[in-house]
Amino acid sequence: MPVTYNYEYPKQLRTGFIGCGGHAYRNIYPTFQYAPVNLVAVCDLDPVRAATCAKVFGAERYYSDHLEMLEREDLDVVFIVTNVDENGSPRYPKLAIDCLRAGVHAWVEKPPASSSCEIREMIRVSSETKRHVGVGFKKMFFPANVKAKEIISRPDFGPITSITARYPQSLPPFEERGDARKMVSFLDHIVHPHSVLRLLGGPIEWIFVNRNSAVGSATVSIRFTSGAAGNLHLSSGQSSTSFLERLEIIGAGENLVVENNVRLIHYRRSKSKIAYGRSGDYFDAITDDSAPLYWEPEFSLGQLYNKGLFLLGYAPEVIQFHHSIVGRERPSLRNPRRCA
Repeated sequence: MPVTYNYEYPKQLRTGFIGCGGHAYRNIYPTFQYAPVNLVAVCDLDPVRAATCAKVFGAERYYSDHLEMLEREDLDVVFIVTNVDENGSPRYPKLAIDCLRAGVHAWVEKPPASSSCEIREMIRVSSETKRHVGVGFKKMFFPANVKAKEIISRPDFGPITSITARYPQSLPPFEERGDARKMVSFLDHIVHPHSVLRLLGGPIEWIFVNRNSAVGSATVSIRFTSGAAGNLHLSSGQSSTSFLERLEIIGAGENLVVENNVRLIHYRRSKSKIAYGRSGDYFDAITDDSAPLYWEPEFSLGQLYNKGLFLLGYAPEVIQFHHSIVGRERPSLRNPRRCA
C-alpha cells in the first residue's frame, strides 16, 4: 500500500521523545516523516544534544529532565531510546512507567527490560492507567520477513517442518551470564533473531546450546511447540566483509530463503514428473508454474522501498504503533509465565 506522508494525516499525535543519541538520530526520528507525528518536545540528559535534535527534527521545545517534560507538555505518546544504566540494565521500565503514570502511551526500544519482573510491572501499570507500551522489535517489520510470513501461511506451503537462521553474535560464557554488564551486547542483539523465529515459527518449547569457547559462536537447537525443528547459528568469528544473516524455512514440499534480509527466494512445489537419468534439458525439470520466485529491491530510483528506514523495519514499526494508538488497538506485552 502507498505510504502516507506526515503532513497528509488528518490527525497527528502530540509526541515527545526521550533520548537524542546516535541510534535515535539516525534511525527513529527520521521515521516521523511517514507517521502521524507532531513532535512537540525532546529530552536528553545533555541539553546541547537535546537542543540539536529539537532544531534538526522540528520539535517545539527541548528538556534535560523527562519528568519536567511530562509535567509541562500535553502529550499523547512518548518515544524512549536510551542506553543502559551503570549496572548494564535497560532504563526503559522506569521511564516507560513514568510516562504511563503521566497518562501517556510509550514506545521503547529493545530490549525492553532486564527481567520478566520488570515486564510484569509495566503490564500492571499499563492496565492500571489504560495506556500502552510498544516495543521496537524491528525485524518483525522487515519487508522480507513480513513477506516470508505471508508465504508460509499459505495452505500450499504446508506446515512448517524446520527453520534455520544465522546471526553474527557471540554468546558469553556461562559464568558471565549473571552479570548484566557483560551481557549488554548479547541481550541487545539476541532479540533480533529471536523475534524473527517467534514471528515465523511461533512459541518455542525448548533450546539446546552448543558453544565454541574460542570466539563464543554457537549452534542452538530449537523445538517449537508446533513440532517444527529449528536451528540458530550464532556465527561469531566470521569475516566482517561477509553477509550477516540468512534465514530458511521449510514446509511440506516448499521452502523459502531470505538472504541478507533483502533477497527472498520462494521455492515452490515441483510439478515435474521426469524419470531420473533420462532428461537432457534442465528446463524440463522445472515447469514455469513451479519455478522459484525471486524478489529483491532495485536501488536506482529514489523509492521508499529501497531506503534503510523501510528495509530495516524502522518506519513500518513506528507507523504501526501510531496507527494502533489512533485506532485504539492495544499493542500487547505478552504476560511472562514467571519472574526471572
